[in-house]
Amino acid sequence: MEKKYKIIIAIVAMLVAGSVVYFFATSDERRIETVEQTKREAQKTEGEGKLIQGDVSPISGIACENWKKRPIAVMQPADMQARPAAGFSDADMVIEMPGFTASVTRLMGVYICNLPDAAGAIRSSRHDYIHLAKGLDAVFVHWGGSIFALEKLKGNIIDHIDCMVYSEKYCFRWDWRNIAGMRMEDSGHVTRESMVSMMDEMGFRKESNFQGYPHQEEAPMDSRPEAGHLRVAFAKPYDVEYDYDKATNAYLRTWGEKEDTDRNNGERLAPKNVVVMIAKSEQISLDIDYAARGVENPWDMVPEKKKTGSETINFRYNDVNVGDPWFDTADSGEAFYYMNGKEYRGKWKKDKSDIASKLYFYDTSGKEIKFVPGQIWVEILEPGQALKWESQ
Repeated sequence: MEKKYKIIIAIVAMLVAGSVVYFFATSDERRIETVEQTKREAQKTEGEGKLIQGDVSPISGIACENWKKRPIAVMQPADMQARPAAGFSDADMVIEMPGFTASVTRLMGVYICNLPDAAGAIRSSRHDYIHLAKGLDAVFVHWGGSIFALEKLKGNIIDHIDCMVYSEKYCFRWDWRNIAGMRMEDSGHVTRESMVSMMDEMGFRKESNFQGYPHQEEAPMDSRPEAGHLRVAFAKPYDVEYDYDKATNAYLRTWGEKEDTDRNNGERLAPKNVVVMIAKSEQISLDIDYAARGVENPWDMVPEKKKTGSETINFRYNDVNVGDPWFDTADSGEAFYYMNGKEYRGKWKKDKSDIASKLYFYDTSGKEIKFVPGQIWVEILEPGQALKWESQ
């Protein structure tokens, strides 16, 4: 019996020794395979994250030399005295929304492929534009700002240029006295050369990390409608209309009942895609209980003298619920899309928990909308303001 136990013990020892040898003989192979699998998964994830293939703008989908460059987002006004604006014909995207509830609008031109001769007028920042620019991985250019925007910008949450600081270095003024109807406050602008210098000298990262928007081919001529008319009824004179042009597959823009052109070149503005987002807008007021809403209280960053009395900013600035990570309670809503001469419906979404979240555009099935290659013009309209599309 003792001999039998010895034999069993010897067999077990041989099996253990063999297992150890096998483990060490194959561990390097298994480790290599694990590393390679991790690489494959990372490459797969990276491939899924990037929506743009080839040398094209991640926003417009247009081929260009600057396709890898970071966007430059410039704050621009809608004031009558500042029209026509300079630079929008070169923008990959323009975002337009209320600067004051049910009244004045403000715009942000976003430039990648083509830097315009001049982009302007430049006006002050509003906090709603900061996180939208961040979501595009853009460098943000503004001339001053609301107290809410400037306090947020102090935290270096986005690469930005305040023209109040860099006037005559990167930002300049037109000779407004010799331009009919122009005011001094509407004369600020940046030039193509100053935008290049800004990116070189400020040490900003130059290559874009923006994921991009998906695109589709343009509809063939025989499947395009003959015409179409879109009205986006901001309060006059900020109201906007678009007339679909079959030949160019673009939407000719009218602003305040006047054909909208670029100050730089006289070119009619005609985006290939128009997005209309529906989002609530309200004035920032001392009467609102922000704590009860579960958001930051904007008044915590305001000096007492700015809250009441002759210097009050109560009810001066508005907040548009487009998913900012500070004051908004909503980060999604209804969306309408106009491309290839047709209207489509869906939802927009911007994750308010992440300032760098991309602004997503979904169709009714929950898939990202595929835009036609070309400029995207985003209109953010308040509930109750009229939106009307007529197709022919």
